[in-house]
Amino acid sequence: MIFRHRTYRTLSGMAAGLVFLLALPLTGQIILPRLISDGMVLQRETNVNIWGWSAPGESIEVRFLDSTYHATANDSGEWSVSLGKLKPGGPFEMTLSASNVIKISDILIGDVWLCSGQSNMELPVRRVSWVYPEEIAGSANSMIRHFEVPDRTHFNGPLRDLNGGSWESADPGAVMNFSAVAYFFARELHTRYGVPVGLVNASLGGSPAESWMSEEALKEFPEYYREMQRFKDPALIARITRSDYERNREWYSRLYLNDEGYKDKQHPWYRNNLDLSEWESIRVPGYWTGTLLDNVNGVVWYRKTFKVPPGAEESAASLILGRIVDADSVWINEHFVGTTSYQYPPRRYPIPPGILREGENTIVVRVISNRGEGGFVPGKTYELTGSFGTIDLKGDWLCRTGTVMEPLGGETFVRWKPGGLYNAMIAPLLNYPIKGVIWYQGESNAGKPLEYAELFPSLICDWRKNWNQEAFPFLFVQLPNFMEPPDAPQESNWALLREAQLKTLSVPATGMAVAIDLGEWNDIHPLNKKEVGHRLALAARKVAFGDEDVVHSGPLYHSMIIKDKKIILSFTNTGSGLVFKKYHGPGPFAIAGPDRQFVWAKARIRGNTVIVRSKMVRHPVAVRYAWADNPDNANLYNEEGLPASPFRTDDW
Repeated sequence: MIFRHRTYRTLSGMAAGLVFLLALPLTGQIILPRLISDGMVLQRETNVNIWGWSAPGESIEVRFLDSTYHATANDSGEWSVSLGKLKPGGPFEMTLSASNVIKISDILIGDVWLCSGQSNMELPVRRVSWVYPEEIAGSANSMIRHFEVPDRTHFNGPLRDLNGGSWESADPGAVMNFSAVAYFFARELHTRYGVPVGLVNASLGGSPAESWMSEEALKEFPEYYREMQRFKDPALIARITRSDYERNREWYSRLYLNDEGYKDKQHPWYRNNLDLSEWESIRVPGYWTGTLLDNVNGVVWYRKTFKVPPGAEESAASLILGRIVDADSVWINEHFVGTTSYQYPPRRYPIPPGILREGENTIVVRVISNRGEGGFVPGKTYELTGSFGTIDLKGDWLCRTGTVMEPLGGETFVRWKPGGLYNAMIAPLLNYPIKGVIWYQGESNAGKPLEYAELFPSLICDWRKNWNQEAFPFLFVQLPNFMEPPDAPQESNWALLREAQLKTLSVPATGMAVAIDLGEWNDIHPLNKKEVGHRLALAARKVAFGDEDVVHSGPLYHSMIIKDKKIILSFTNTGSGLVFKKYHGPGPFAIAGPDRQFVWAKARIRGNTVIVRSKMVRHPVAVRYAWADNPDNANLYNEEGLPASPFRTDDW
């Protein structure tokens, strides 16, 4: 009999290992890991293993590229064959035989990159699709493949396989599910080298670095190691999960029942012809802090009237509502047009023909704030666009409180606990050779930036050791600018975490994409993922492919000299020379004397050095550059257009 690579039942994370052993076939039939399936990309020019499970003692034959390989399953039913070093190309077919026969088709040989981290790596192309319409339209390329590792956590030892996932080739439909950063990275490398690229995307929003580390590596960090031991107790996880679920369910049930906007079933507040005498004026965009809604959690209804020109009723349109904290539901002219359940995704709702009408129209937005401050995030776009033009929706709206609630209690987020993601999402990949790793993570560790300077290098060494690839390239994105820009020099955890990332370049075969000019002050998920992918690709050209001619990085601080009341800074990676881009506002250089009080400084370029001084500091001893959560005026680049990494010369 001949079978395509079959799927098997998704297993519970807590009992997966035991159930897997019990489920091993007794008749010799082969089971393959999820990665080894139709459309897979195998790593070129390294020893490639094909592995799987069968009945103990069963003989397995693998035929690939005019060669035949044999293996015998051990007492645990495990077997593997080595295909040796493969040259790039494809597509090819592989046949595996025992008492069953499995054919795997459309196999490519090229470069396989593990793409990992938190939400900015996880973020799919569809979240930024309107930014890159031409790139998506032209994305069809069977030489770029993506495998999304299902989100899963497990604490009682490494899992042997994933519980889902399949290889997809890039095209305008499938690419919507690709990691956006990873896709642009792969596209650039394939264009340059002409080699197939496989992306294995194992990432999860909000995940801290320790969740991606093995139990052995966590022994260096006793607090995290102890926490992992706690979560090996299934009863504890069940209690926490049940408690979180019940708390959320009860809170949202009361929210709905108490919402005055829904109580009158005949006249809910998204209807027209309401009595608006109790509604009050409020500006959009804006947070609730400092308004009539200060300190409110619960439901607030917003409404606004606007006019559209003739013919709009026959046209489709797009409603853009920036970002809303925390959740929203939207109606236009009493027609429901969309909802988003959490604060981060950009709100972009399609409006079908027949909803808008000539003349006056009404939009109603029901906003839920579950904790912290709610509202419409400032600095974003709020408009309605269509063939009739663009209607600006910023300005005065009416609002009315539906119900006031106590803040919703926080969740435990078991999935982020130490070691859990490593066991479930990394360990099953370890037999699959890779070219290297691209990593975008750090936001969730910004509360302990000094610890990250030890945690992050430990993670890199942990992965290399367990992959048995001691020096694979590990390329990472330095945190971008985020939050309100400062008026004066100040301390910053985000700056300290960027410094920890910068120091990690001392680990061999690492590269860093500086993103200090790619962030958005009001969004932890900046849209410009194409440039991030480009800068990672530059790092790959240098670190992974040995391109000595490429300028792969912006300027990196090297040393300083104090001379005549000024400090002279020297840099590496200056490329064709240092340049300042235009900027506004104070900084980005700050200087301090022995009192350690930093003030903004003037800076000028001389050759490949920067000279920094201030009349307010007679005896300078230290300089900081772009040292803030959001140094939105960072302006030092090389001629190749790559920004300098933030840095400090002190260790205060």
